[in-house]
Amino acid sequence: MPDNRITAIRTRLEQAFQPMALEIIDESAKHAGHPGAAGGGHYIVNIVSAAFTGKSPIQRHRLVYDALDDMMRGEIHALSIQARTPEEN
Repeated sequence: MPDNRITAIRTRLEQAFQPMALEIIDESAKHAGHPGAAGGGHYIVNIVSAAFTGKSPIQRHRLVYDALDDMMRGEIHALSIQARTPEEN
């Protein structure tokens, strides 16, 4: 159920990054019938955290993927990430 996935994503990202701002958008309905998407959802994550300070965009994305590691293997089919520091917000 997508609501449970959003809750799980939120919990993991909050625990990993203590974000100042976190928005998770479920775009799964827009991809209904998309080959390969049947088992996992499509999400957009906008996150602001001091944990990203001094990190490149690629490093920030890797940190988010690491926090969601096992979910990326089934529950999440596609993830778009906007990870910013408080200064960039």
